[in-house]
Amino acid sequence: MKFFDEARIEVIAGDGGNGAATFRREKYIPMGGPDGGDGGKGGDVYAVGDRNLNTLIDYRYKRTFLAERGENGRGADCYGKGGDDIELRMPVGTIISLQETGEVIADLDHDGKRVLIAKGGRGGLGNLHFKTSTNRAPRKKTMGQEGERKSLNLELKVLADVGLLGMPNAGKSTFIRAVSSAKPKVADYPFTTLAPNLGVVRTSENRSFVIADIPGLIEGAADGAGLGHQFLRHLQRTHILLHIVDIAPFDPEADPVRDAHAIVEELRKYDEELVNKRRWLVLNKLDLIPDDDERKERITAFLEAYGPVERHFEVSAISRAGCQEVVFAIQDILDEEKAAAQAAADAAAAARAAAGINEEEEADDADYIEDDQTDYEDEDDDDEIRNS
Repeated sequence: MKFFDEARIEVIAGDGGNGAATFRREKYIPMGGPDGGDGGKGGDVYAVGDRNLNTLIDYRYKRTFLAERGENGRGADCYGKGGDDIELRMPVGTIISLQETGEVIADLDHDGKRVLIAKGGRGGLGNLHFKTSTNRAPRKKTMGQEGERKSLNLELKVLADVGLLGMPNAGKSTFIRAVSSAKPKVADYPFTTLAPNLGVVRTSENRSFVIADIPGLIEGAADGAGLGHQFLRHLQRTHILLHIVDIAPFDPEADPVRDAHAIVEELRKYDEELVNKRRWLVLNKLDLIPDDDERKERITAFLEAYGPVERHFEVSAISRAGCQEVVFAIQDILDEEKAAAQAAADAAAAARAAAGINEEEEADDADYIEDDQTDYEDEDDDDEIRNS
């Protein structure tokens, strides 16, 4: 199945049913009066996040989605049936925005999240509602309102904890195969990976994280070279970026330092926040440098030429040497971030609870003061009565 991470659709909520203008006509009941019912409400359109989906291919060919219209009202006080709602199930991580303005109206960032994206029209009123003491036979009714109609952009940003980036043939797919059960295509030519791949890395029974591999970047991607920037959106939700560098390229004219800086520059052209994410260097293909002294010299020369880096690792993805060190370092950082986020949430909850208690105490104090003031006023009134 092909991977589609963008789509354009049109959603049309159901129109409301029309109200009825009828009168009661039964044997032995002359001039029965108005009995027109209201029209039913039009169906709504909802978007629902579904973790069992991983692509927007369902919206590649069918692009118009219409909810059911509400039924018209009828006589004998019969109200029209409301139109059925429809649910559009989308992969978790889908962002829904308006085509005209680009305004984001929904972010399906967790499984089961249900968001109203188009509201059905209200049903019209029957003449039953317009009966008054001076107008006992109203022939007025209202028509149902139209449902909302929206043209939407769907953009999928995969939810992953770690993202891999680097030049084509740097070994990203080999690395994700080494640390997870994902099986992306691996070959000895550039741009083997044409779509993002996700893998689950399990470090213990209850500890794991998700890693995402995207197609390789090359210099000039911002101008459309290679596959361009079209897959970089999938790195925006990650916590850590692993920059895979081929430390032993086959091309003698290739410069790993220049290539690594080119990748960083392409990130900056796409999104400044992406550049500021935690980014670790993973120097790959050390198995191609069998001599230990040469390997150390090449790594030292690369790090000196590249400049300051938060952390770097030395691995051979094809033999899995050094990969476990990277995996456990990532898990430790993710655990720390999770614990910090939980502590912040607990502190905020405690602060809200304390604020609520203080508000209740202030309200009680205010009531107590008001009661005391009332008692004093009553005592003053009693004194005035006695004096008079």
